[in-house]
Amino acid sequence: MGVLPWRRLTPSHRLLCLMCGCQEGAGDDIDALLETIEQSNGLTLQSEGCGASDNRPVLYVEHRNLNPETELKRYFGARAVLGDQRPRQRQRQFHRSTWMTIPKNTWPRFSRPGISMTLLESRDGLQYFTFEHSRDYQQIQFKFLDSVESMDPNNIVALLQMNPYHIDSLLQLSDVCRIQEDQEMARDLIERALYSFECAFHPVCSLTSGTSRLDYLRPENRAFYLAGYKHMMFLERRGCPRTALEYCRLILSLDPDSDPLCMLLLIDFLSLRSREYNFLLRLYQDWEVHRNLSQLPNFAFSVALSHFHLSQEDQTESEERERLKHKADLLLQDALIMFPGVLMPLLDLCTVQPDAAVSSHDFFGPRSIMPPCLSCLSYIKSKFIWVLLWLEECVREVLRRVDAKDPLVEDCQNKRKQRYQSAPLNIHRHVILSEIKEATSTLPLVRDSGNSHSTIPWSPVLFLI
Repeated sequence: MGVLPWRRLTPSHRLLCLMCGCQEGAGDDIDALLETIEQSNGLTLQSEGCGASDNRPVLYVEHRNLNPETELKRYFGARAVLGDQRPRQRQRQFHRSTWMTIPKNTWPRFSRPGISMTLLESRDGLQYFTFEHSRDYQQIQFKFLDSVESMDPNNIVALLQMNPYHIDSLLQLSDVCRIQEDQEMARDLIERALYSFECAFHPVCSLTSGTSRLDYLRPENRAFYLAGYKHMMFLERRGCPRTALEYCRLILSLDPDSDPLCMLLLIDFLSLRSREYNFLLRLYQDWEVHRNLSQLPNFAFSVALSHFHLSQEDQTESEERERLKHKADLLLQDALIMFPGVLMPLLDLCTVQPDAAVSSHDFFGPRSIMPPCLSCLSYIKSKFIWVLLWLEECVREVLRRVDAKDPLVEDCQNKRKQRYQSAPLNIHRHVILSEIKEATSTLPLVRDSGNSHSTIPWSPVLFLI
C-alpha cells in the first residue's frame, strides 16, 4: 500500500484526521486515514463477510466503492493511483461534488442541459423518482432522433458540439467510439453522461440506501439505466470487478422487482470475479423464496462456486471447510442435473476435451429445454472462473446418479419442460446490451412496434420497451 505524507492531505482531511485522533507526521496509510474519516461520519468499510452488514439492505451501496480508484489503490497503492492528480485538482472548473464520476478538466464547461429529477411519491419507506425533460431539452431530443434516422454519426457529433451534455447523444457517440476501438473516448463519454445525471439528482435521492426507485418504463429514465450499465461494463473490462459489482447493485436497487435490464444474470458473475462470495450467498438466501434464483442457471452454478471458493480459503477452519466443500459438491451436481445443456458448451469454451464417458452419454446432449440465450449467458460469462478438476469430479458423480435412476433427474426434466418455454423481455434487453454474439444470435427477430429504433444498426437501445 502507498503511504500518503501528512502535508499532502487536503485541509479538510487534516482537520477530520485530527478530530479522529490521528497525529500529524504519522505518515498513515491513505486507506487507514480514509477509513477513520468515514467511520467518524457513521460509515464503515465493507466487510469481506456478510456478518458485519447483515443489518443493512442486501443491495446497500457504499459511495467509496463507486469510485474505481478505491479498488485500484488496493492493487497498486495510493501513491501510484493518486500521485499525479492533486496538482490538477487545484485547477478544476467543476465545483459540484459527485460520487459516480470525477469530472475532468478536458470536459466542456458544464451547464444544466435541461434534465431534472422529481419525487413522485413516498410509500412504504421507498421514494419513487423520475427524470424530467425541459421543453428546450425535448427539442434537442427531436434533433437527436433525426440524427439517428440519418444513420450518420457526424450528425451526433455536431449535435454534441452545440449541446455537450445531451445524454442520448453521449451514449450513442460512445457506442460509435467503442465500435471504432476508441475505448478511452467511449468510456469518457459515458462518464460525462453520468455526471450530467448526478447533477440533476433530487436532494433526497440516495444512491446508497436501496430505497430510491426509478421506473424504467418512463422513457426519460431509461438513459440512466443504460449509462450505468455501460459504465459498469467498462469498469469490469478495466479490471475493477468490485466497483462494477457496486454499480450492478445500484442498478438493481432502482427497480429490484421488475429488474428491467436483468442484472440478476450478471450480479453473480461480478460477485465471483470480485470474490464477494458471502454477498452472493446472502443475496441468494434473501431472495430465493420470492424470486426462485435457483431456477436461473447462472445462480445455480455460481452459488455452488461460492461455497467451493469459501471452502478453499486459508482462514476457514477444517470442519467448516469440509462442510462447505460437501455442500458445494451437492449444489454443483444439482445444477448439472437441472441444466445439463450448459456443460458441453462450457467445456468447449474452456478448450477442454471431455472424456468418452461424458461426451457419449445422452444426458449431456441437447436434451435441456430452456431459452438458448439464457443458456449461452450462463456459460460464456462464467468460463473464466471455473475450477475444472472439481467440475470433472462432480460430472462423474452426476453420471452415476443418472445411471442409478435418481428421482431428481426426472423431476428436473419435467421442470425444464414447464418453465423454460421462452425468455421474458428483460432477458432480451440484457442479451442485446451484452453484445455476446452467441447469445444475440438466439434472440427472436424484434418487430418494430413504432417506438423501437432497434432496426437501425447503430441506434440506442434506450428505445426498447
